Amino acid sequence: MSIDKLSLEGLDFQATKINIKNNILTITLNRPEKKNALNNVMMNELNFALAYAKQEREIRVVVIDAEGDIFCAGADLRLAKEDSNVPKIEGADDISFSLRRLHKPVICKIQGSVLAGALLLVTNATHAIAVDSAKFSAPEIHRGLWPFMVMAGLFRVMPKRAGLDFIMRGQPIDANKAEMWGLINESVAANELDKRVSELAEELASLAPGTMQFGLEAYEKQDALEFDEALPYLQKQIAKCFEGEDAKEGIAAFLEKRRPNWK
Repeated sequence: MSIDKLSLEGLDFQATKINIKNNILTITLNRPEKKNALNNVMMNELNFALAYAKQEREIRVVVIDAEGDIFCAGADLRLAKEDSNVPKIEGADDISFSLRRLHKPVICKIQGSVLAGALLLVTNATHAIAVDSAKFSAPEIHRGLWPFMVMAGLFRVMPKRAGLDFIMRGQPIDANKAEMWGLINESVAANELDKRVSELAEELASLAPGTMQFGLEAYEKQDALEFDEALPYLQKQIAKCFEGEDAKEGIAAFLEKRRPNWK
């Protein structure tokens, strides 16, 4: 399906729920009976929803949350019956790329434990907030496996020694250690999770949307460059940023002592 023709109209999401309100798209993992394990249907629905969010200028922030007691138990390798009519987008089948190349804020709202392949969501989102009772684990080594795909995002948010120990031993860590190691931004009491994520999402949605997207795209690109290449690339982005509508409005609002009106 062509990415410039995406629409939610008439689509029947089976493994997720979609809600849009106040420039915020919420994607809810909705297989609680299977611990929200990522099957082929859920992955396709996630990739489609993220592509739709990238396309729609009105969507400024994405929140990923989940039903049930477990945020996500990782991959479900059993092929699910294709009851969902959500179309597949050619070339959009890797959730890590979908998240990192969205170039918009993505908040993982973690109400329960995160296991194995679910770390792809957490490590490639821009933000992650978890309840203080959540556990995080990469238990693949205990099954004779290795979290190859998880490593790409994991070592971009966690210190190398901590990350290596985490995947080599496969032992769970608590939310406090996950926060200390940079796997999540913060941990909160269960009764504070809704409020904290809503506050963050609304704050991010209130900021210059064009500049946010432009800046996150530059961040993603410079992350793959050597320092000597990144610096001149970023210098060029500064000039382009000043030419943007958000910068013109932001500077005008500052000089006129008013709140900016982002378009």
